[in-house]
Formats: sequence, C-alpha cells, structure tokens
Amino acid sequence: MNQDKTGLDRRSFLKASLMSGGGLMLTVSWLSSFTSADKAQVLNLPEQWASLNGYIHILPDNKVKLICPNPEFGQNVMTSLPMMLAEELDVDWKNVSVEMGPHDPAKLGAQFTGGSNSVRMYWKPLREAGAAARQMLREAAAQTWNVPVGEVTAKAGVLSHPSGKSAKYGDMASKAASVPVPKDLKLKAPKDFTIVSSSKKNVEIQKITSGKPLFGLDYGIDGMLIAMIQHPPAFGLKLKSYDAAEALKMPGIRDVFTQKLYGDDFEQGGFDTRTFNDLLVIVGNSTWEVISARKKLVTNWEAAGDLKETTGGRGGKKEVTIPGALESTTTQMQQMQEYAAKPAQELRRDGDPETAFKNAAQVIERTYNGPFLAHNTMEPMNFFAHVTDEKAVLVGPLQAPGWTEPTLAKLLNLPAGKIEIQMTRMGGGFGRRAYGHYLYEAALISRKVKAPVKLMYTREDDMTYGIYRPMYTATYRAALDANKNLIAFHVKGGGIPEHPIHANRFPAGAVDNYLAEGWQIPSNITIGAFRAPRSNFNAAAEQSFLDEVAEAAGKDPIAFRLELLKRAKEKPVGKNNEYDADRYAGVLELVRDKSKWGKTGNEKYNRGVAAYFCHNSYAAHVVDMVTRDGQPYVERVFSAMDCGIVINPDAATNMVQGAVVDGIGNALYGQLTHKDGVAQQSNFHNYRIIRMNEAPKSVEVHFVRNELDPTGLGEPPFPPVFGAVANALYKMKGKRYYNQPFKDEAEKVI
Repeated sequence: MNQDKTGLDRRSFLKASLMSGGGLMLTVSWLSSFTSADKAQVLNLPEQWASLNGYIHILPDNKVKLICPNPEFGQNVMTSLPMMLAEELDVDWKNVSVEMGPHDPAKLGAQFTGGSNSVRMYWKPLREAGAAARQMLREAAAQTWNVPVGEVTAKAGVLSHPSGKSAKYGDMASKAASVPVPKDLKLKAPKDFTIVSSSKKNVEIQKITSGKPLFGLDYGIDGMLIAMIQHPPAFGLKLKSYDAAEALKMPGIRDVFTQKLYGDDFEQGGFDTRTFNDLLVIVGNSTWEVISARKKLVTNWEAAGDLKETTGGRGGKKEVTIPGALESTTTQMQQMQEYAAKPAQELRRDGDPETAFKNAAQVIERTYNGPFLAHNTMEPMNFFAHVTDEKAVLVGPLQAPGWTEPTLAKLLNLPAGKIEIQMTRMGGGFGRRAYGHYLYEAALISRKVKAPVKLMYTREDDMTYGIYRPMYTATYRAALDANKNLIAFHVKGGGIPEHPIHANRFPAGAVDNYLAEGWQIPSNITIGAFRAPRSNFNAAAEQSFLDEVAEAAGKDPIAFRLELLKRAKEKPVGKNNEYDADRYAGVLELVRDKSKWGKTGNEKYNRGVAAYFCHNSYAAHVVDMVTRDGQPYVERVFSAMDCGIVINPDAATNMVQGAVVDGIGNALYGQLTHKDGVAQQSNFHNYRIIRMNEAPKSVEVHFVRNELDPTGLGEPPFPPVFGAVANALYKMKGKRYYNQPFKDEAEKVI
C-alpha cells in the first residue's frame, strides 16, 4: 500500500450521522490536495470555485451511495467515479449505487464536465475519501470490539478480526461518524486494485435501455408550458417589429412577447456566450402547438449594427466590439487570406528561423482550412424553469452549473441560495452545453409568464444560431537541409473569431529553429468549445503536414515522428514544451506494432497515421481506407492511447471508438457555411454526418500500460483522426487534402 500524506485538514472532511436510520455520510474537499497551479491547469476555474465536494453515504443495510457531482453526457463518469471510491473503500461493487447530485456549490463546487478533467480531477481526492471512510470504519470496529485497530481488516464491505468477530460496514457506519478523520491514509498500489482497471457495466444501463426518463426532454410537471424563441434569420440582424395576431389565434397558445436576455451594461461571465439578445418568445400548451403557431408570426428584422459587450470571468474584465456585418463564407475566406499575409502575434520563437529558411536546401509550405462545425447534440437544447419571486427551480442538461448560477442569480435578482439547479443526463454535450444561455432564457420566460416552462429548441434552431467550432486556417512551413534533415518549422494560424495554434506542442521542442504565430478576425457568428477545442483543427493540419515533410525527407511517417521525438527527449529545444516525448513515442510505437505497419498483409489498404497530445493524454491512430462503391471508406482503425491508469477498460475503449467515428465523420463531411449571415445548413438533410453503414467495421483500441495517474480520454482520441484520414486519402488518390471537409475534394478526383 502507498502511504499518502493527504494534506487534508479537519475542515476538508465533514461527517455526520444520517438523518434517519443511522449510517455514515462523509464529505471530502476534492481539490484540497491540489496546488493553485494544479487547480488552474485541471479546471481553469477561478479560485473561489476550487473547493469541490462530494458525498459518500454508507447505509445500515450495507449499501454505499455516491452522490455524483459531475454531469453525465455519455463519458460514463457516473460509473468511473464511484469505481475509484469503491476501490479504496474496499466495498463489494454490487452494493454501490450512484445518484446524480443537484447543483450545490457549497458542497459540490463548480461541477464542471468538460476538458477531459473528470477522472483526472477526482482520482486522488475520491480515493482519499474512500480510504478515510475505510479507516474510520476500522476504528469504529476496533473500539466496539476493544481490539487494536491494526488487527481489524476491511474487505468487500466486511470488517473482520482474527478472533472471528465480523461486522458489515453498515453495522459500524453510525459509530464511524464519531471517529476522528484520519490524517495519514494508506492508498492501494495499482497492483492491488480489484475494481479499478476492471470493466464494469454502466450503472445506468438498465434505465437507458429500458427507456426510463433520464434526459431533460423527459422532464415535466403538471401545468408546465412549452416555450420557443423566434430568432433573427441571420447573424447581424435584430427584431424591428412583429405581428402575432394570427399566432395567438392558434389552439393552445398562451402568449407572444419580446424579452431581453441581458440588460444594458450587463457584465457577462466567461461562459455567457449567446447569439441574440432580443428574443421573440411564443408560449403554449404543447410542443406541436407552439411549433405550428410560430410559423404564423409575421416579423420584420433590421441591421443590428456593431455591438459592445462587457465580459468578466476567466480572462478578467474586458470590453469587446462585435461587428454587425452580414458575413458570408466566401468573403470570410478572402478576409482570412488577407490577414494571413499580415504580421501576426508571435506565440513562440526558438533559434533563428528566418535565417534557417533563407539557407534551406528545400522549403515546403502548405495551407490548411477548416469550416465552422455544428455540435449536433442528439438531444435538442432544452431546459425546464419554474421561477417565482421567492425561488427558482431549473432542471435540464447542463455541463457547467457552477459557471451558470452566478449569471442566473444576477438576471433574476435572486440569491444563489434561492436557486435550485437539477442536472439530468445529457443527450450529447461536446462543449455545447457549457454555455448556459438557454437556461437563462427559460428562467426569464418562466418569470414573465408566471408558470413552469420548458424551453425547447428545434434542430434548426440550434444548428443555425450557434454555438459553433470556429472557422480556421493555418500555413505550415518546413525547411530541410541538403541531407533532408528538418532544420526549421514555422506555423502561422488564424481564424474567425480565434486562432487554433498551440505553440508549445510537438514538433516544438524537436526543431532548433521554430516559430509559431497567431491572428484572429472578430465576428458576430458565435463560437464555443467543440470536442478538443482548437486541437481538433491543429492536429489535422499539423499531422497532415508532417506526413508531407516525411515524404520529402524520404522517411517513413512513423519513423520520422519517432526521430523528432527522440531529439525532443535527448536534446529538447526550449523550456515550455507541453508533452512528454517518451509517452508520445510510446503510442506511436504501440500503434505501429498493433497495426503491423510496414508489414506484409495490408496491401489492400491505403494507410494513414497520425498522433497527437492534448488534454494531458496521448493518442495515435492508423486508418485503413479502401474504395467502396466508388467512395473512400475507412474499413478499420487501430488506436493506441496513453491516458495513465485506465479506470474502466470497456468504457474507455468505447470512448475511443466513439471519438474515431466522430472524427471520421467530421473530417469527411462536417461543414457549416453562411451567406449574408444566414447559415446554409439547418438539419441533417443538408448538414452531413457519418451514417451507420459508413462507420468502420473494426476499431481496435490498445492502451499503454503504466501506473501513472489517469488523465483525460473524452477529447484526446478525436483530433488525430482528422490527420490520419487525410493521410490515408493521399495514399488512395495520390493527392494531398488541405480543405475540410475532405469529401468535397475527394469527389473531384474519384
């Protein structure tokens, strides 16, 4: 066992007998053992949100219940987090149950699901909570039996003594609540794990497969009304006037009115992104009645003009100007080309890249472009709200209640203690539900109509009115000497309205002369986090370019990357390199071996490889592509991951497989364009996503085995898929692909 000096003071743990029936309830400050720097890196949260708490309940019937603080949208935290707890508590897994907790910032903190942080953030604190409870139960048994605590063992929910005395945890739970919290804890060594690193079924699988209510769309109460919003038809427009006479004649319609989301001079929080501030709301008895009546609204729109907004939160207070132009994809592309030719912000410089390029024997330069992408969560955006003068109750799918509640309190002029947010399972998130504007809209509408309301977005509402993955471009340059060695590397990237560049990632640190630059163009088209923000484009462009450089150097693409990583390990350049060269090389070597890269027997496949580091984990893929019915088809994929200790292998495998399919679909088909501010794609009939029969027949996932603390897995497998697909397409067609979606380019040469 590992001796763990927790650093937890007595205020980090709270314990009490349960209100009825006895038992032990243990609360632990999940982040108490993190340094300020760790907290910033793990959560990127303000300091006041760093105290994240959760509950352990041990009941008299020997059941153990965890109140899960983090929202669940398919990444399986409601199984993996209690697995870590149960491991150190040493309880029988079949006696563990899990409940999703409500938002409770005093006890559960920010409760943020995103950034691939859930397991990484909870790994040590949850284990400490389990170990503390186990030790307190042993102490209680020792006192009851009048024996030394060192003679009491705990296993599978049973306390035992060599004399033959034994008791279930539930028998000792009430007494354990009076035992002092231990200061020094013994955590298990990975070799002793019996729950962690073994596959467990999703704790909600029966509810999911039997169709029991789980999602926000399932929630409802008697007397609840349905609300929808009529948004402007284009970014850059606002409501001028409307006529609701015909709509109000429709069956079931209660009201039509305008509503401002934020008042004048309202200071927005860091995640208060919203598209339109002036809302035209229609409220009725049922979804269909409201949809039908909304079509009867007569609306007039006018130019919104440039807008000024004040934002606070993570980046400090700042004022931004949002342009009022009606933007089009064609003009945006022209504008990006113009910006790309101008001087940009220097993000990192090593050596003398200008001189190296001037003296190079060969220079390779390529530009890559990526479009806006829509999140397309399967469960349309929705939230329930019942707001009165005294309190507010809100229920629905939300990734970041801790970021949402402060803004909601300001909008409703209610103290946080009068706001109750209950989180449902999410039918997809991918960053879209980190922005709480739809919850604010529901709350303001409920207050206006003085009734419980469920706000509903249609698919068209969500897809045409943000919040998107930004539009990106990047130009890469590589300089080779006369011996085909890479001597300089330059990346200059930009986007609307942010750039994609991670300046301190590979191949930074592996090249003597390195330059990274970034620029961005303001826009009124709203953007937000999209699975592996920025990395999902950066990896695609970088990994495609590295393949092309490897070919120019006459080297195998995997061997070329490993050569650079060896340099980064043995003679690193610079001091701010984010990645571990050994771990990066490890996933490349593993995927090389498992895919039999370079071996006979794979001749039918056009093979593409890519690897990337983000969100503290390492991923590599080999994509095997064939032509099927005249179209490119990814038939199989080999994936290698290094995310430290794997909590739930089956669930982790499923996570990687889902990321691979998602990546293939977005790389080949994903694209959202605009004309005069109007989104040209509105639903799945014209926004192409991957179909069931287009998914690979096989996605074989392998994990690097180590005993490192677990890191992220929801996002890291996703970005390198794009590059691997592009590289496989090149092998198939003999043509490099520089513009997403790749299918548009591929069809021109098939």
